[in-house]
Amino acid sequence: MDQKDWILIKTLHEEKNITRTAERLYVSQPSLSYRLKNLEEEFGVSLFFKTKKGIEFTSEGEHLVRYAENMWKQLQETKDSIRNMSETVTGTLRLGVSSNFAQHKLPKILKQFSLHYPNVQFSVNTGWSTQVMNLLDSSRVHVGILRGNYPWNGEKSLLTKERLCLISKKEIAIDDLPNLPYINYKTDTSLKDLIQDWWHDKFSEPPFVAMEVDRQETAKEMVKNDLGFAILPEICLHSSDNLYTYGLSYRDESPLLRNTWLMYDPSYLNLSVVKAFIDFLKLSEK
Repeated sequence: MDQKDWILIKTLHEEKNITRTAERLYVSQPSLSYRLKNLEEEFGVSLFFKTKKGIEFTSEGEHLVRYAENMWKQLQETKDSIRNMSETVTGTLRLGVSSNFAQHKLPKILKQFSLHYPNVQFSVNTGWSTQVMNLLDSSRVHVGILRGNYPWNGEKSLLTKERLCLISKKEIAIDDLPNLPYINYKTDTSLKDLIQDWWHDKFSEPPFVAMEVDRQETAKEMVKNDLGFAILPEICLHSSDNLYTYGLSYRDESPLLRNTWLMYDPSYLNLSVVKAFIDFLKLSEK
């Protein structure tokens, strides 16, 4: 096995599908199937089997996946260490970032960081915070920026606190919310739980959900067209939206806040590119 095989095995394990794996790796399906067949011949065992949904791994295949992931991790750590030997801050910074932070704040941060450290490249993965946690746990990223509260055994630093807000096209009374159309959207569990906890604190009856949409931006557009109200993090809102905005609080008048955390394995501070980015991020968010 070589580096290409490690990537192939890792990707196939993630996708569980030959077609999607071939698309991600920019290879043809026949050449991918041929390489998988050669791997089975090399080890003398069946590594995979087909199902109605795609591909599953045998116990021997799962063992090979763990080997491939470990070898890939060692290779990345070796590359990082070699690049770190230079006095210049250089190398590839691997980031896992929650979608909202990535959309509204990350581009400006990376631009400013690049001006200070032009020899740094970025490998960025964005998604829900639960997905970023998986990237951190598997050491696929150096640094994670997550929204919400998640357990983490490494270093964890609070970057920001922001208010959750109710938005509407027309002025409304908070006490009337159970009778008004609510526009709900898909999001990670931590935000969903935070909103639900606030609702249960304020009301004894459930919201009248008029719409279920896939994204926060879609929900905001529905509100702009006076189709209901929504509850969004402050980071998503702008004065140009021309909406009524209500900062939410619990019954005891404490504000409804969402935290954004910086998380990383402290051993990565030995890499100059990681240390430089963490120092820069903490300073820029003050």
